[in-house]
Amino acid sequence: MQIDIEQKMDALLVRLSGDLDLGVADKLRITLDEHLNTKKIKYLIMNLSRVTFVDSSGLGVILGRYKKLTPFGGKVILVGAQPQVKRILELSGLMQIMESYLDEANALAKIV
Repeated sequence: MQIDIEQKMDALLVRLSGDLDLGVADKLRITLDEHLNTKKIKYLIMNLSRVTFVDSSGLGVILGRYKKLTPFGGKVILVGAQPQVKRILELSGLMQIMESYLDEANALAKIV
């Protein structure tokens, strides 16, 4: 899994590629929490366009960041999930509680 992180004002843009599974879930969680705990982040935009697989541990990382941000008015926004990943997100219920967009530009336009 490759993780690319960029901060744009109060949004943390996270671009992921590869499998989001047990093997990388802890690394991703720690990396995201370092940013969320040390910077004023209101929006976590997760670009999943290059994620090929997600398992329950990956879903747990996403849900955990949602639970961390929403009590303070923050949001987790999912971007560009491929059909096989989108299906898992839908079955897990995450697509019902999080906003999703086709691309980063649309997601960023909605939060500005």
